[in-house]
Amino acid sequence: MEAKRQTVIFAWCLLLPATIYIAIIVAYPLVDTFILSFTDASLKRVTNWVGWENYNKIFNATFADVIVRTFVWTFFSVLFKMIIGTFGASLLNSAVPGRTLFRILTMPPWIVPMAIGIFMWGWMYNGQFGMISGMLQRFGLVDGPVAFLAYGSTAFWATIFTDVWIGVPMVTLYLLAAIQSIPQDLHEAAWTDGAGRFYRFRRITLPLLMPAMITMSMISLISTFNSFDIIWILTRGGPSGSTTTMIIDTYKTAIGSYKYGEGAARAVLICIFLSIFSYFYFRVTSRLSQEQSR
Repeated sequence: MEAKRQTVIFAWCLLLPATIYIAIIVAYPLVDTFILSFTDASLKRVTNWVGWENYNKIFNATFADVIVRTFVWTFFSVLFKMIIGTFGASLLNSAVPGRTLFRILTMPPWIVPMAIGIFMWGWMYNGQFGMISGMLQRFGLVDGPVAFLAYGSTAFWATIFTDVWIGVPMVTLYLLAAIQSIPQDLHEAAWTDGAGRFYRFRRITLPLLMPAMITMSMISLISTFNSFDIIWILTRGGPSGSTTTMIIDTYKTAIGSYKYGEGAARAVLICIFLSIFSYFYFRVTSRLSQEQSR
């Protein structure tokens, strides 16, 4: 009994540093933000308790559009990253000449500092001297300069394309590592039985790759949902709010307009959405683990 007690005390001592770290870095700011969301905190010295008023303000048609836009932006960005990353990982795993060179060429979007990469894309999207507009005019696809970031529809997809360019290398390398962990005996046996490349990918690689794809999708979803740098540097949420997502709207409210209480309410809503995503992620991964253990 005494030995068991000492083991428990020792285990808690090992967990204590991490517990203190989480309490200070994560728990305290989260609780403080939640409390702040029920106040009218701003630059003024006196802060009053306003209850659910901040939450009532954000549930309107304008913020509903922001929520929908955030989900659409996140969905297509994660979808393209997963499709391109899966295809790229499969190609990099194939026995083709120059495979090492191709692996190196996938790294620049990840290696280049994010701000520099975004500024580079902002330059290429420019209608007057941007490379993309110039190439379209050279090949006769458009009659004049195209300012991609000046119009809502093109700016929205331009930010998605930039986010995909930045995120694809991490997805590709993660899935490449997962593919390489699949036993080659399965592929060799299927190849001996006459199975083609696509059949082996669909019936062997893809099912065994699914847990890694779900994990990577969740990681990418959270980072994309919280993505601030790309949209802010390229468009600052414009034009006319066409690229304003929840994180951009929260920043504009809390920092731009100094309405800390309303900004905190928006931040709490973001946390709720991400918690729901995490819950379904753990449910899915738990079910997959149970199926694989049978």
